[in-house]
Amino acid sequence: MSVHVAVVGGGLAGITAALRCADAGARVTLLESRARLGGVAGSFRRGELDVDTGQHVVLRCCTSYLALLDRLGVTADVGLQDRLDIPVLAPGAAPSRLRRSGLPAPLHLGAALLRYRPMPVADRVRVLGAALALGRVDPTDPAVDARTFGDWLAAHGQRPRAVETLWDLVGIATLNARADEASLALAATVFQLGLLTDAAAGDIGWARVPLGRLHDDAARRALRAAGVDVRTSARVRSLTPAPDGWRVAVTRTTARTRRDTQAQAGPGTAGPAGEEEIVADRIVSAVPPAAATRLLPAGAVDLPDGWAGRLGSSPIVNVHVVYDRRVLHHEFAAAVDGPVQWVFDRTASSGAESVHPPGAQYLAVSLSAADDLIGLPVAALRDRMLPALAAVLPAAATARVLDFFVTREPHATFRAAPGQAALRPGPVSGLAGLALAGAWTATGWPATMEGAVRSGDAAAAAVLADSGATVAAGAAA
Repeated sequence: MSVHVAVVGGGLAGITAALRCADAGARVTLLESRARLGGVAGSFRRGELDVDTGQHVVLRCCTSYLALLDRLGVTADVGLQDRLDIPVLAPGAAPSRLRRSGLPAPLHLGAALLRYRPMPVADRVRVLGAALALGRVDPTDPAVDARTFGDWLAAHGQRPRAVETLWDLVGIATLNARADEASLALAATVFQLGLLTDAAAGDIGWARVPLGRLHDDAARRALRAAGVDVRTSARVRSLTPAPDGWRVAVTRTTARTRRDTQAQAGPGTAGPAGEEEIVADRIVSAVPPAAATRLLPAGAVDLPDGWAGRLGSSPIVNVHVVYDRRVLHHEFAAAVDGPVQWVFDRTASSGAESVHPPGAQYLAVSLSAADDLIGLPVAALRDRMLPALAAVLPAAATARVLDFFVTREPHATFRAAPGQAALRPGPVSGLAGLALAGAWTATGWPATMEGAVRSGDAAAAAVLADSGATVAAGAAA
């Protein structure tokens, strides 16, 4: 008789863990409180428009996430650059480009940095030396994690202009934190893996279809084909160790919150309302930190009281604008010297071409580390962002806005602050048969899709280690 694994949480970590366990021969039940899978990397319908809850990208170095896409059969739905090329916009200036050459890392960005107009020439030269020094930082050193990235940059000759126009250009988007608030360990990980070790590692990819089509529709198909019992709209109330395994108390609902109703991208799967108890041999907890503190029994994690609050969270705001004409002439771009951070053309992937008049363009503006924006009303964000977009996209100044709306993730990621490593447990818990997953666990990565998938992989291996099942490397992630 195969071991029964209950996976709690249907984000990327939970999807990965469920697939890995099923591929190893386990009987798997996946429980997700929302009506859809995918967690914060999902999408919803707004009228006839498909809208991603947030803009996510993948780098070529994100090998586990790319392998998951392959396992789901959707690799063709994600475009990946042949060579890193980032248009960088600034008010009143021609676009600059951060494009890698054919040289090996770390020389592959040298020419682009020397031509990078947003920075003074003296700062461009200093950046090269700091980049080489950052490649020698040990991200596993607790002393490194205790230091801010901004402090390290200042000590290595990086003036505020270089931090604003280069280091934060990359760091805010990947860490969801500004340099003066970010852990040096996490920053070093991002730059070493993405830019300083392998020339091709930082090539950028993004979904050419709604994220729900990848992380909900395709994930459901793959999970069910693997024999996983997928149960959405299933809120886990408690996890209790018992002599016969683990008892999982679940509330099934038919009523959905307004958010879940909007967010459902796949077929409806809410079962009959009511409460039930599931008995499982093993548990993978793949829920966010706040939910983990509610669900995990005493002894599960060796962390101080209030650890989840100390780990904290950082918000992301996404501003969505539909113009009556094309104003962005790139698939995506970064921006400096204003509130716009990264902007993506989502016209084709959202279905906007069939919703709005011919020639209209739908842009999604991703605003990370958005503590100062998360509570602003839509009108205030409109007043701030439309002039800022017009400043870096001159055609937007005369274009007509056909639609404007905002999506928010108040707790999008854990806070990548100094000291975070001591608050991120590994996959092996303090209780037999219980493993932990989630991008917030000790993956060595910041809170990214890659980190989530790696955590699911590690949790599956941990929970099946003493079950007799064999987890094939790369089977699902």
